[in-house]
Amino acid sequence: MMKQLSVRLLNVLGLCLFLFSACNNSSEFTVKGVVSGAEGQLMYLENVGITDVTVLDSVKLTSNGKYEFTKKRPEYPDFYRLRLNNQLINFSIDSTETVSIVADAGTFATSYSVEGSKNSEAIKEITLAQLDANQAISRLRKDYEDKMISDTTYRSKVLGAAEAYKEIARKCIFSAPMSTAAYYALFQQIDGLLFFDLYDKKDVKVYGAVATSYDHHYPESPRAKHLHNLTLQSMKVLRAQRPFDYSNVEAKEISFLDIELPNTKGEIVKLSTIAPGKVVLINFTAYQTEWSPALNMALGDLYTKYNKQGLEVYQVSLDSDSHFWKNGASNLPWTCVRDPQSVYSQIAGLYNVRQLPALFILDRKGNLVKRVDDLNKLETDVKAVL
Repeated sequence: MMKQLSVRLLNVLGLCLFLFSACNNSSEFTVKGVVSGAEGQLMYLENVGITDVTVLDSVKLTSNGKYEFTKKRPEYPDFYRLRLNNQLINFSIDSTETVSIVADAGTFATSYSVEGSKNSEAIKEITLAQLDANQAISRLRKDYEDKMISDTTYRSKVLGAAEAYKEIARKCIFSAPMSTAAYYALFQQIDGLLFFDLYDKKDVKVYGAVATSYDHHYPESPRAKHLHNLTLQSMKVLRAQRPFDYSNVEAKEISFLDIELPNTKGEIVKLSTIAPGKVVLINFTAYQTEWSPALNMALGDLYTKYNKQGLEVYQVSLDSDSHFWKNGASNLPWTCVRDPQSVYSQIAGLYNVRQLPALFILDRKGNLVKRVDDLNKLETDVKAVL
């Protein structure tokens, strides 16, 4: 009798373990909750990729505000968001199968609650810190434009507001550099620019911490590869400019951050198609500025002088007026493309473009070796790489 009970007990335990394992190996994730005060409004579930955002689903909210989305889980940890009008709630999916988010339509992006995901809770904290910095800098900008504060005061207080965000972000990053919250904190922006400067010797340590952790935990993840390339490219530039200790960051073969944008004919032109074997001058610019004609004349002189030696120019316009750009670019001999995101360009953000014009040099092996800081030395920089 005891033997039969033991066998039955083992069978039951085996069934429980099987069911538990099946639940943990679910191929789907669920995000659900309640949004009050949004009856009749459409809310979207979106996947936030490295360079684009994809709408996955939508729901028309009813009077009770309940919603539920179930989608295929990503192969690697990834980022998602709920969008209601122009308000966003960002969250991540990693080992979590169900995330519950409760919000009100009026304060959708700031006063929501999230359960079931520690990373998504941390992402909320990072988001609020970013909003605080943005609001502080907006107020400072208004005071400066109204001539209520001096140039020196404006610059120092803006840097202080940015540093307040970075202090919160660093705590999140260094406490769990392998987490999606750390990755999210690393890539937050203000006015289209990254808080953490890719070409600052202090900030590159932060990129290195997350890059090394992602390499270890998710070596085949597109985000890990992208982040590693980004970090090592910035390190190459820093290494050329000043001595720096890279001992805490792994080293691997890298290439440039590719750009894929339309030219004046609407044809997509990849940076990677013109780069092999060439020295490429990447230029982020805006044709509608006063300095643009003079810059293009200088580039024209360089192009004429060194094109036969292997110099190419890949010029990225951030003009909001496409017709103005097309008219200006139609007769230029080099590759001219335009980012329709204009000043909100994610590509410019990834290259950490902080002002225009911005110029970078790729060597013949496709390594980003120089960010041009002095336009008067542009020819000298180009000749050095040629």
